[in-house]
Amino acid sequence: MPVVPLRHPPDLYGSTQIKTYSWDNAQVILVGNKCDMEDERVISTERGQHLGEQLGFEFFETSAKDNINVKQTFERLVDIICDKMSESLETDPAITAAKQNTRLKETPPPPQPNCGC
Repeated sequence: MPVVPLRHPPDLYGSTQIKTYSWDNAQVILVGNKCDMEDERVISTERGQHLGEQLGFEFFETSAKDNINVKQTFERLVDIICDKMSESLETDPAITAAKQNTRLKETPPPPQPNCGC
């Protein structure tokens, strides 16, 4: 999860490196940190959102100091990962074939000799 401090100009190199060299299925959220430092802000919310759109990442502004959007950002990342995992399970031919060929049958166990049941 690339984190861009909102009080410094963005280092696009790191974000584009992630996009270029990550696995095809890597899930990424762009995070603008230190949103509590409004007086020192260099990157506007709109600019962060635009950068996220350009890179194909969701964008969140956070403040670890004031606990703003930290939990929500990680929860969203987990949701994205779970959605992608579900999609891959639904489209995996081996799993799909196994579902079609699996049948559960209820068969009672055979009676045991010398059993009082």
